[in-house]
Amino acid sequence: MIRSVCTLLLFCLVVPAWGQQTETDLQLTLPPEIYVVPGVPTNIYFDNIVLTQSPDKYRFDVVCDFGQSEQHHWTWTPTAGDVGVYPIRVDLYSADDTLLDSAASVLRVTAGAASPSTEPIRILIIGDSLTHASAYPNEIARLMTEDAKQPWKMLGTHKPASAAADVAHEGYGGWTWWNFVNKYEPNPDGTHRKRSSPFVFLNDESKPVLDMPRYFKEQCDGQLPDYVVIKLGINDLFSAPAGDVAGIDAKIDTVFGYADQLVAAIRAAAPNATIGICLTTPPNARQEAFEANYKGRYSRWGWKQIQHQLVQRQMQYIADKSDPQILIVPTQLNLDPVDGYPDNNSVHPNKSGYQQIGSSIYAWLQHQLAGKSPAPAAK
Repeated sequence: MIRSVCTLLLFCLVVPAWGQQTETDLQLTLPPEIYVVPGVPTNIYFDNIVLTQSPDKYRFDVVCDFGQSEQHHWTWTPTAGDVGVYPIRVDLYSADDTLLDSAASVLRVTAGAASPSTEPIRILIIGDSLTHASAYPNEIARLMTEDAKQPWKMLGTHKPASAAADVAHEGYGGWTWWNFVNKYEPNPDGTHRKRSSPFVFLNDESKPVLDMPRYFKEQCDGQLPDYVVIKLGINDLFSAPAGDVAGIDAKIDTVFGYADQLVAAIRAAAPNATIGICLTTPPNARQEAFEANYKGRYSRWGWKQIQHQLVQRQMQYIADKSDPQILIVPTQLNLDPVDGYPDNNSVHPNKSGYQQIGSSIYAWLQHQLAGKSPAPAAK
């Protein structure tokens, strides 16, 4: 086996932003599967898979038949001849070459359906401000169009000015799982800022209720999605008690209660749809970006702890579902926490970072496409 090895520099330590917080468990974390497509780079950024303020203190040894390691990440751009399933393992070593942790996954390289449908697949994307920006939905659309093998259509009522042609979604700045399940605005003003959840309607008793069948019937011309991509979590957990594992878990439990409601409603209304839940993306590696945004109220290390714990809980949440139509989209691996962000924004990537998110979702979609038929129209 060819070993792709990366030895990190042993300096450039990060000063703790939360004085009382220390590193006690590195918690090297990989999703069970990583989706890859020919011609599109895939990466594992080491900072995104370990709970530490100073990844440069450690050596990451990536054991895989493919790809290469650079200082801060492993990368691979497969060719069409590389389609297949391959093991990958990351070993984490201390400066004195003591093995501290190890995590394994599999790379699933796919070029999409062998016999694409002539009917467009329908994609519904649900999210917060990262979705509202429309940059990663635009990238999904670009890659799907460039691939040209499978027609596609995006469902959704929200089409910001930044959205490319034929791109639509349900992505709103500041929104959470709770918002999509419960938010009702009796006096909307026609903007995305003052509006109800697109999935919440007044029932016969004039009470707001989550009603996915009505959404698909009235807002999607009776069309049901083949794929639902949900990218939420930042606003849900950003104010969780950093450094308090039990407190974070309690808040995650509450959030998952709302997730259960939305996922169950989608499953009932669109039983043939595959639902991909995106693992919450990592923060900007720069503490100064958090200072620029929050003036000391929140720190990079505080959010990093919450985000890492949330990713682990999201993976367990989906595993516990044991539902082949509710799956992980590993969007946290492929986002460069340095060059994928501007200097002054803590959680919103730059164009390059958004494209990395989009390519991760595209790779997941390509993997799911094999053997998937478009869903029937809603009745």
